[in-house]
Amino acid sequence: MGYLGVHHLGVAVTDLDEALATYERLFDGRLEHRALVPDQGVEAASMLVGASRVELLAPTGADTPVGKFLAKRGPGIHHVAYEVVDAAAALGDLAAAGAELIDATPRQGLFGLQVAFVHPDAVHGVLTEVVSVARLT
Repeated sequence: MGYLGVHHLGVAVTDLDEALATYERLFDGRLEHRALVPDQGVEAASMLVGASRVELLAPTGADTPVGKFLAKRGPGIHHVAYEVVDAAAALGDLAAAGAELIDATPRQGLFGLQVAFVHPDAVHGVLTEVVSVARLT
């Protein structure tokens, strides 16, 4: 499976508007896209910082994955996302290589892109996401 590079870094935040202002002020970040992602329990904002992307994630409730992350660890790096051509094929390759998957099949993420998560235990403690450039229909 060909990995195209890092798609984004996911950062858990308690206040999305405050985080957006911080990234704009400190890093000249530009808002690329902002949306609710109900099945992930977040409001997400993609910020462009130079040629890179940071995805700011604010939970929609305390019982969501990001809400639980914030309660346990506080704000900070939540995950690393790698861009792939085909998320389903990447999941198959990861499973065949012995990686523990959180998602057995891709689901819709920000921008309508295909996304899936790999358990942190499989990647030395780092929650990892694969992001396909193809959109789910």
